[in-house]
Amino acid sequence: MSAQLFTNVVLGLVVVGYLAYRQMRWTRTDRTSVWKTPAILGIVGIAMLGSEASKLSITAVDIALVAFSLVSSIVIGLIMGRITHFRVASAPDEKGRTIESRTGGQGAALWIVMIALRVGTDVAGSMLGSQLITATGLIILSIGINRAASALMIDGRLPKTIHSMA
Repeated sequence: MSAQLFTNVVLGLVVVGYLAYRQMRWTRTDRTSVWKTPAILGIVGIAMLGSEASKLSITAVDIALVAFSLVSSIVIGLIMGRITHFRVASAPDEKGRTIESRTGGQGAALWIVMIALRVGTDVAGSMLGSQLITATGLIILSIGINRAASALMIDGRLPKTIHSMA
């Protein structure tokens, strides 16, 4: 295993571990908050990927593996958004939010699936000579896209008012 691949695996585990932990906790949710993480990760991922990709020769294998990685991130994100549960908090927080959400154990399990797919894709890509698939920017972008797909689903399902939860 190359140093780059090892670093990517460790980075991915740390980020995904944090996000899986958050899936188990009830967190205050509103339409603005669900889009912050995907926006930040997307911008950082694209910036890093642009810098990394400019130094690589991109092949058909790279394109196929990147497409698989991004599509699987989207599908898992949509599932995460669909299984999200909502509840009303006992009191508004400092931002006035009263809705809480979480995906629970199913969401954490989906993060494990995402890690397994990501690591498997990185290993396969390394064996097939792909350099782009192991780029740190692509990993961050994949997580950002996953969060965006989840946010899209949550935004559509988020109760409009407290009364709609009853």
